[in-house]
Amino acid sequence: MVHLHETSLGKRLIITMVMNLIIPVVQIIGGVLAGSMALISDALHNFSDFTSTLIGYIALRLAQRPPTPKLTFGYHRIEVFAAILNTALLCAACLYIGVEGWKRFINPQPVDGHLVIIFASIGFAANMVSVVILHRGAQENLNIRSVFLHMLMDALTSIGVVIIGVIWLFFPLYWLDPVISWVIIVLILYSAWDILKEAFTILMNATPTGVDIMKIRDDMMAIEEIGDVHHIHVWGMSANSIALAAHVVVPDQMLSSVDAIAKNVRKVLLQRHNIDHPILQFETERYEPSGLFCNDDIHDSSQQEDTTA
Repeated sequence: MVHLHETSLGKRLIITMVMNLIIPVVQIIGGVLAGSMALISDALHNFSDFTSTLIGYIALRLAQRPPTPKLTFGYHRIEVFAAILNTALLCAACLYIGVEGWKRFINPQPVDGHLVIIFASIGFAANMVSVVILHRGAQENLNIRSVFLHMLMDALTSIGVVIIGVIWLFFPLYWLDPVISWVIIVLILYSAWDILKEAFTILMNATPTGVDIMKIRDDMMAIEEIGDVHHIHVWGMSANSIALAAHVVVPDQMLSSVDAIAKNVRKVLLQRHNIDHPILQFETERYEPSGLFCNDDIHDSSQQEDTTA
């Protein structure tokens, strides 16, 4: 997969940021004039998008910094922390919308449907522009994906507000104002949960979704001269980079020959499993006892100590 250049992503975030600073101001004015809590909530949600995009842009810039003696993997994972922070902002916005919606539910207020339709449509159009701008980057970058989901949820929010605005033109069902807000909250939290799960997987150095360690081992074992592969670790360095560490057993030979084997292994790992950061330790004999994972050694060693005792 060809990744977008960071400069291009940065420009897209800046455009989205500016749009989501202007939209909330317009929608808050419209919400006050129309007397709609749904429209004001939509505006506050848009403003949270401005802050989340700002956080995402800062994280993207920091991630471009080179590795240091203390941060040897660089700053890539700061994008994961940014995604978590953005999700927290979403949840805070949901809490506010939920509480205010309850107040409106028990005490419905008249709403000007015409103004709601106009201002919600403006918000929808602007959010859809942001969605289109960020769509490609969202496929490759967890940080950008969290911002993209912010925009998409805002677009859905605006659609919901437009719909109830049309209803209010004909029926005084003002209790729909908070109900629509609560439905949108559910959609927001559902998307936020997916972001949190992926971020948790990366921070825990868990095997990335869709990566099969046994299949990786089989593909490596199929390479000529490789006798065994063990002590395998596969983890996500960031949302778009996968690392692997493994011990590879080969016959005793010249180092130049091992380099040729290593080149073949890296090619297989990249082309078949999208692993772009392999760390290979070559050995001429397998440690005993030794399992597929390092913890197998610890477990086996502790059992031996217990038996000896």
